[in-house]
Amino acid sequence: MEVFTTIDQKNLNLASSSALGAEALGFDGIYTLENKHDPYLPLASATVTTEKISLLTGIALSFTRSPMLTANLAWDLQVSSDGRFILGLGPQIKAHNVRRFSVPWSAPAPRMKEYVLAIRHIWNCWKNGAKLDFQGKFYKLDLMPPNFVPEKSNVKPPPIFLGAVGPSMMQVAGEVADGVILHPLCTEKYYNKVVLPNLTLGLKKAKKKRENFKVVGGRFFNTGRSEDDVNLKRKWARERIAFYSSTPAYWPVLESEGIEELGPVLRDLTRQGKWSEMAGIVPENFVEACCLNGTHTEIAEHVNKKVAQQIDTILVSQSYEQQIWLPTETLNSLRSINTPFKKYI
Repeated sequence: MEVFTTIDQKNLNLASSSALGAEALGFDGIYTLENKHDPYLPLASATVTTEKISLLTGIALSFTRSPMLTANLAWDLQVSSDGRFILGLGPQIKAHNVRRFSVPWSAPAPRMKEYVLAIRHIWNCWKNGAKLDFQGKFYKLDLMPPNFVPEKSNVKPPPIFLGAVGPSMMQVAGEVADGVILHPLCTEKYYNKVVLPNLTLGLKKAKKKRENFKVVGGRFFNTGRSEDDVNLKRKWARERIAFYSSTPAYWPVLESEGIEELGPVLRDLTRQGKWSEMAGIVPENFVEACCLNGTHTEIAEHVNKKVAQQIDTILVSQSYEQQIWLPTETLNSLRSINTPFKKYI
């Protein structure tokens, strides 16, 4: 099992040293989020200080950037890191696209499929000299003067992972991506009812095998030296679970657990500004279902028992403000867990 952690995104100098620290401790990868800060710049700074660690945007928003811009960012990071970059993309919800970024909105799954295909088309143009001529429903790209083609490189284009929650995006991820990034608001029931069946449909459509496709994340990871440390992390996770559960896009997870009535209640509390009341009404068993809990000496066994056959890469931190540094013994125990992924094709 691969083990990824977040890096500090408040300042690029901090991001650079944070990435170096993660590599020195033995983490397999670092990842960035797009909320308060840009997800690409911290990884760009990390290419300067690190040599081995994987660099993942987990996730970068897709529809707020053209495929050409994203293709360029990913290409430069892949070349600069000598092949260590992973492009993780996600759509965000309609309200943020329209009201926060002022960009058009359309059905996200078919648009994301086309977005990924457009990026691969661009990379093929740059890598192999193919003519740029992508004619899709959402994106049309057919102008590429030689002056705008990046310098040739022996480095392969990076893998593409998609952040997915619902059935349609899961299918798209399985079909056109190299991996999927599961939301931490994920349970055993939801994985079995929604995640796996729809990923399998996508993989089958593309004639791919599960062993050639990576599954990343999919639980809140709560650990520490003592039970008190674990409980503190779990309290934070509970608050995040309440927050995410107030958003309709995540209500299918609630439905799989038979608590669909919780979503509208939490949504109404957000509209009333009663943020402090939300965590208290989330059922204890739902919190437990979304979490991996245990001290440093216990957590690997819990992970192995609960998700080893589901995910290949574990995200031990869900926020750069809640960074998790693991002891070497714990990290090695997690990395020794066997997972389904074998190699990309």
